[in-house]
Order: sequence, then C-alpha cells, then structure tokens
Amino acid sequence: MGVLRSWMCILLIALIGTATLIRGSKDYYDVLHVHRSADEATIKRAYRKLALKMHPDKVQGSEEEKKKAAEKFAEVGHAYEVLMDPKKREIYDRYGEEGLKSMGDQGGGGGMDPNDIFSQFFGGAFNFGFGGGPQEEEEVKGETVHVGLEVTLEELYTGKEFKVTRDKHVLKPAPGKRDCNCKQKLVTKSIGPGMFQQFTKTECEKCDNVKFVREADDLTVTLEPGMVDGQEIVFFEEGEPIIDGEPGDLIFVVQTRPHGLFTRKNKIDLHMNLVISLLEALVGFEKKITHLDGHSVTIASKGVVSPGDVLTLKNEGMPVYDSPDRRGSLYVKITVSFPKTVSDADKAALNKLFGSAAWMHDEL
Repeated sequence: MGVLRSWMCILLIALIGTATLIRGSKDYYDVLHVHRSADEATIKRAYRKLALKMHPDKVQGSEEEKKKAAEKFAEVGHAYEVLMDPKKREIYDRYGEEGLKSMGDQGGGGGMDPNDIFSQFFGGAFNFGFGGGPQEEEEVKGETVHVGLEVTLEELYTGKEFKVTRDKHVLKPAPGKRDCNCKQKLVTKSIGPGMFQQFTKTECEKCDNVKFVREADDLTVTLEPGMVDGQEIVFFEEGEPIIDGEPGDLIFVVQTRPHGLFTRKNKIDLHMNLVISLLEALVGFEKKITHLDGHSVTIASKGVVSPGDVLTLKNEGMPVYDSPDRRGSLYVKITVSFPKTVSDADKAALNKLFGSAAWMHDEL
C-alpha cells in the first residue's frame, strides 16, 4: 500500500498555472489514471486493472449503484479505445473531444461497445460468479507513494487543476550485465550407489544493467468538483520504480483545509452560523453572504426566529461528485445577539410591550 509521505519531500505544487476546472467531461488520461506521455503497454495495464475492478457484473448493490458502475465501465472502455488508436489519440491530444466528434467518433462514450472491448482484451465470454472470469495477475510492483493534497473548500466546490513537479527515481541503462529473471530449480544429485540428494538451485538469466537516477516529472492533478476528504486521485505506475517489475502508483489523497464560514457534512451539505440582532429575530431580516464560487446568497426571514433555529436553502450546498449539476443544501443555524445592558427607560418600554397577555404564551 505504501507509506504516507510528506508532500513537501517529494513534490512542489506550483502556484503559477493553476486554474479553475471547467470541463464538459473527464480527461481520458484521468479516466485511466495515466500520464499524458504513457505508452501503449502502460495504457493496457491501466485498462486491465480498472476494467476488472469496475465491471458491472462484479457490482453487488442497488440498481443505482449498478447503473453508475456501468457508466464508469463504459467511460474506461471509451478512453482506452481512443488512447490505443494512434490517429484518434493524436486528434484528441490536439483538439479534445470536439476533434473526435468532427472525425465521426462520438466523444464521451461512443465507438465500440465497452463489453466488446472487454471481451477482445480478455479473450471471450465469461462471468464473474463463483470465482469465474479473468483475475488480476500477480505482479512485482514498486512502492505506491501516497501524497497529501491540501485543498480549500472553494477548490472542492469549483474544481481545479494543479500543476505538479515531482522529483522521482527512474531506471536508466548502465554498463555491464546483471542477474535477472531468477528462478529456483530443483536439482537431483547422485551421492553414492543408489543414493540421491535433492536441493534447490537458483538459476538466473543475464540482462543489461540498469541504475536509478532522479528526474523531474511534470503532472497535472485534476481536482473534480464535489470530491471529498480522503478521496484518492491515482496516477498509474507513477510511484517508485523497481528493477524487474512495474513501478508502483502515485496517489494524491485529498485533505480539506478548515473554512472560516462553512462546514461540510454528509459530503454534499454545508452548514454555517448566522448571527442576528434581537430586533432582527423579532421583526425579520435579510442578509447576503458570498458563496464559495463568489455568487451571492440571500438568507432571509419575515417572521420571528429563535436562537438555534435552522434555515434550509436547497441547492446551495456542495456539488455531487460525478454529478456536478446536482447540489446539496445549505443549513443556516441562527444565533441571536442580545444587548449587554438595558437602560431603565428601555426596560420600562420593554415591560410595557412584552408585559401584555398577548406575549405571555410566546417563547423567544
């Protein structure tokens, strides 16, 4: 799984060049969790891992969960189809989905059936029940690196792209040969008439030597609107390399900084405290606040409100991850600010006003 490392030790998140994320659909490289320079072999390994994980037949849940799994599976299949086709990939890299649509490929989910892509990749029909279907192969992988990505609530509301420069180990050719692909072989040896001894012997091939060097690598980390604390953004095989194996993964873990006004709860709801005067609590009020993306929100009441009352504003909460057009609610808890002192004249006026029988049954 890898050890959570201090992000200061392994990367620098550049403040210059970050931008609010405004996108109609997900980046195909992000869908497969691969670098934009990933070769075909890396893209195939990434697809294999994600397709096995996201196949709808493996999902045991509600119809809504199965529907979402099918959408994810189709998204992965379409991304793989585009990035494995050199012509489509070149057009996508230069012009995005609009370029693909102009050449007749339906960006965002058209093309081959995702089940056909899966069957071609794994070879034939199968099911996942009772241990059936393809399984992930055991492979030697380098260490998976976990990095804490500190973000603001504003960034989680709107989405954002971070330009990241990471200093990492890479494998380079080196002079000479080395032992590789070593295996244990059972050997039987005669030690006398009718007497034999069995033992294991290590046999290795000879491969070109390699060495570790450190290089700077640029990445774009995409924070999607509605992501939550602890959510992982995965870069396939961008972790630590290993000789005679595949690199580990690089995983950014979302960590939300505290906000001065809003508190996030239940992933999609926002809570805040609003202080009003005693007069406003009695006769009503109207106040405006600035939301996380800068738009103005009006909080108002025409009647009497009590300390601790909660006003609910629908669709003013956080966006729903993967469905950014949907939003939760904003819950506003009322705090009434009472005066520190009351003059004798004011006391007399208050007694005259509130001392009547009409006020006796009401509570503030």
